[in-house]
Amino acid sequence: MTDWNAVAAHISEFTGAPFSPAAPRSVGGGCINTAVKLSEGSRSYFVKTNHAGRLGMFEAEAEGLREMADSATIRVPRPLCAGASGSGAYLVMEYVDMGRSGADGAALAGRRLAGMHRHTSDRFGWHRDNTIGSTPQPNDPLEDWVQFWRDHRLGFQLRLAARNGYGGRLQTLGERLLDTFPALIDHAPQPSLLHGDLWGGNLGYDVQGEPIIYDPAVYYGDREAELAMTELFGGFGSAFYAAYEEAWPTDVGYGTRKTLYNLYHILNHLNLFGSGYLGQAESMIERLLVEV
Repeated sequence: MTDWNAVAAHISEFTGAPFSPAAPRSVGGGCINTAVKLSEGSRSYFVKTNHAGRLGMFEAEAEGLREMADSATIRVPRPLCAGASGSGAYLVMEYVDMGRSGADGAALAGRRLAGMHRHTSDRFGWHRDNTIGSTPQPNDPLEDWVQFWRDHRLGFQLRLAARNGYGGRLQTLGERLLDTFPALIDHAPQPSLLHGDLWGGNLGYDVQGEPIIYDPAVYYGDREAELAMTELFGGFGSAFYAAYEEAWPTDVGYGTRKTLYNLYHILNHLNLFGSGYLGQAESMIERLLVEV
C-alpha cells in the first residue's frame, strides 16, 4: 500500500512548500500502474503507484520525461519526484487538465514530434535501461542500428517469448528473420530522440489544445520506429501524418520497415498479454521474409 503521508512529505520537500492534500482521487492510469490525483486547493499532482520493486521503472520514466522536456519541442508532464514507502513505489508529476483537439492540434502534434526527432545522439540506445509497459527494455548504446534492433529489440523479445513458452514455429521464423533482416533496414537513420511507446493512448491535448505525450519508453533510434507505432493501433489522423511529412519526410521503403518495427510491439504484447498475439507475430515475420 502507498503511504500517502510519505508522498505528501516528499512533495513538500521537493517543492519547498508544505503540502497537505485531501484523500487521493483515482484517475485512469492504464493497465500497468494505479494512478491518482492528489490535491490541496489549487495545487494538484498526478501520482502513479505500483509495488516497491517498480521504483526503478518510475525513476527511468521520470528521466525519460526530462530528456524529452529538454528538447523544448512537444509538451510532456513535468516529473517532480519518485520514491518508495513501505510496500509501494510512486512517481509524482504535474497534473495536466486535459481537453480535446481537432485537426489543427493533430497537425501541431505532428510538427512537434518531428522537431523532437531532430534531437539526436551519437549512438542508438540510451544511457540506462527502462521498460515498455512492464517489460524490461535494454538500451545499451550501439553505433550500428541494425545490430541494436536485432539484439536489443527483436532478439530480446523473441528470447523472452521462448522463456514464456512460445517456441516452435515462432522461434523458427524468428531465427530466419534475425539472420536475414539487415537487408530490410535499407536506409541510414540518425539516432533520434524517441518517446518509444507512442500509441494513441499516450498522446493527449491540454485545455489550450496543446499536444502532450506521456508514459514514455525513451531511447534514441530510427524515427520511423516511432511513426510505425503510431500507425499500429490508429488514433493519430491524416492531419498528424501530413504535418510530420511536411516537416521531415520519411525515406523510401518505410512501408516495409514499418512492419519490421511494429513486430517489436506485437511481440511485446504477446509477452505481456498472451497467445492472442501469436498468430499476428508469425504472419508479420512471414511477410517480412518474403521481402528479403
